[in-house]
Amino acid sequence: MLLTRARALVLFASAPLVASCGTRPGGVKVGSKNFTEELILGELYAQSLEHAGIGVTRRFDLGTTDIAMAALNRGEIDLYPEYTGTALLNVLHLPPESDPGRAYRTVRDAYAQRFSLTWLDQSPMNDSQALATTQAVAGQYSLGSLSDLAPKASSLRLGTVPEFLSRSDGLPGLRKRYGGFAFKQVKIVDNGLKYQALAHGDVDVVVAFSTEGQLKAENLVVLEDNKHLFPAYHVAPVVRDTVLYANPAIARTLNKLAPLITNDVMQNMNLQVDGPQKREPADVAKDFLQQNGLG
Repeated sequence: MLLTRARALVLFASAPLVASCGTRPGGVKVGSKNFTEELILGELYAQSLEHAGIGVTRRFDLGTTDIAMAALNRGEIDLYPEYTGTALLNVLHLPPESDPGRAYRTVRDAYAQRFSLTWLDQSPMNDSQALATTQAVAGQYSLGSLSDLAPKASSLRLGTVPEFLSRSDGLPGLRKRYGGFAFKQVKIVDNGLKYQALAHGDVDVVVAFSTEGQLKAENLVVLEDNKHLFPAYHVAPVVRDTVLYANPAIARTLNKLAPLITNDVMQNMNLQVDGPQKREPADVAKDFLQQNGLG
């Protein structure tokens, strides 16, 4: 089972840099972290650059954010996909920010000043936290938003990973922003098993990430964060300045791709890899780019 961003978000580790086989060695070194969505995004970036005539070496499946950032700063990779929320919380150690524009400007400016790194255009997809439930539970309790859930949580069971119980953008934040959220029961559920627990009726609500393919596969209801608690996690390529200056076509190419990557698109691609089809990230990325005239 491949990692999701939920499992990889706050891990701290050190490990040797692991490079996968690349194409056209000596080109732009494209990296990725070690979970499904990052592997797909890495392929989208790499194949887009190749289609534009730019040589690429792939160095995927690097591990955590710490490892990817260290590789970027050492020049072992030249770019990789990063999330604005991860950059704010885990790299810059700044407070979470729900406004996408403000989050992007903050990380863009800080990375330029501190690391000589450029954030290219962010994509519409926002892999933020969410609470999700089944159509049946949503219908029974008239749930469409977190404000709807707040006073009714006392009748429902939450399935979550442990970190959500203590994070400022987790359960404590929900209680502070919305009131209520005193769940009837809180069950610790492995992130890889949460949708199974929901389907089997072991829990009524789960902590999700908004681009997970299972949300679409199971036809689940994602409750609207109508008071904007959860931070923005828009994705964008982060590129070493020296590499970008030497080849400005990188920015033109990846900025052309950026607006095509929406939540719905990312859910579909994640599902193709993690769902019953078990497709390879490279094949999923290739099909998407060809369908959009970029591959």
